[in-house]
Amino acid sequence: MGNELFKILVVDDEKEYCAVIKMILENCGYSVVTCGSGKEALEILERANLDLVISDLKMNGMSGYELLEEIKRREYDVEVIMLTAFGTIETAVEAMKLGAYTYVTKGNDPEELLMEVAKVRSMRDVNRENMVLREKTSVEYMLESRNEKYNNMLTLVERAASSNSNILILGESGSGKEVLASFIHSKSQRRDKNLMELNCQAISESILESELFGHEKGSFTGAAQRRIGHFEAANGGTLFLDEIGGVSMGIQAKLLKAIENKVIYRMGSSTPVNVDFRLITATNRNLQKDMEEGTFRSDLFYRISTIVLELPPLRERREDIPLFIDFFLDKFGREMKKENITVPESVRTLLENYSYPGNIRELKNLIERLLVLSEHGEIKEEYLPPEIFRNKGENGSSGIYTDYTESLRAYRQKAEKKYIEELIARYPSDLNTVAEILSITRRQLLNKMNDYNLK
Repeated sequence: MGNELFKILVVDDEKEYCAVIKMILENCGYSVVTCGSGKEALEILERANLDLVISDLKMNGMSGYELLEEIKRREYDVEVIMLTAFGTIETAVEAMKLGAYTYVTKGNDPEELLMEVAKVRSMRDVNRENMVLREKTSVEYMLESRNEKYNNMLTLVERAASSNSNILILGESGSGKEVLASFIHSKSQRRDKNLMELNCQAISESILESELFGHEKGSFTGAAQRRIGHFEAANGGTLFLDEIGGVSMGIQAKLLKAIENKVIYRMGSSTPVNVDFRLITATNRNLQKDMEEGTFRSDLFYRISTIVLELPPLRERREDIPLFIDFFLDKFGREMKKENITVPESVRTLLENYSYPGNIRELKNLIERLLVLSEHGEIKEEYLPPEIFRNKGENGSSGIYTDYTESLRAYRQKAEKKYIEELIARYPSDLNTVAEILSITRRQLLNKMNDYNLK
């Protein structure tokens, strides 16, 4: 983190001293604001995100010690360094017991203050990195599952992660493709290097090429300086290209060349750059269909799909929905400081029976919404969005999920399976009655049960 991103508030009722400290810190590249009282400092802290407060201990009105007490009481995420004269060192030590980072004696060499500021900045940087790491770990590696198909896929992932083979992840939007890519990287021999992620559908083709391969200064309008792309940034590590289906044929040709030769050319340059990366790609598209229609190169497909992982949508691993509900309740509860939230049985039933067309991402956003709206430690049914209720069938179970890309035959089969399943649940010991209602023979019913894996 650069010094310019480290924000400091200097509080001192001596304007001249305040100005000198501001000048010294700004000369070192820090972002600095000043004020002349503790009251004004609290107003600034209320509306601005700061990293450090440097405050004089003795000031007219609110003292620095009182300001520190108020900062700690309000739980502002900011460190405090106290400035003290020789006669108030004892009070400064007391301030450290209250939570000040340290104290610096006024009149000493400014280098002493700069060294302490640098220590605070370094500590904050490490804390931020650890927080991001904890966040990524808690979010991305919630891979516990009761679903046999998903666990079988994870077994394959564990074996594939240690290799350098290219991996293609197939799955609907929101089903956890990014999570799986991060997990694979963490289990690979490249885990100590960068994992570079890029969503190929989130940006235009012209920008995508620059993001992938980088560019030289002046290679196009607005290219004010050289910039390395994701291929170079992933050197030694892993490159994850999300939503690779649907990129233009021109970009596909350049991707194929980079993957085959492990050499790229920045835009505006003819100098080759050697790159060493492990490639993971993902898409929610049917690449086989795209190849048949001539919109996706078959040679690129075979290059990226040494190992293919198919992520089941959440509606096909319904036994995992309670796990995700509890996981996200715990995660967002800790973030919002709303722990021990009560979820009534009626709300939990609705959450567990919903089909989640947006998959895990939709469930995650829904739980976050419920915790934001919750009051007095309770989530109410009225906080749920209307689609939760529209999705409920007459027996309280999820309705048929509509995938508007599937064939009529596939939809009919899904509807048929659900109808037979419900009839068997209604007449569990009388298959003859089920067959009679369906107007088919018992043998035909048993065949369909076998086809649909119904018990």
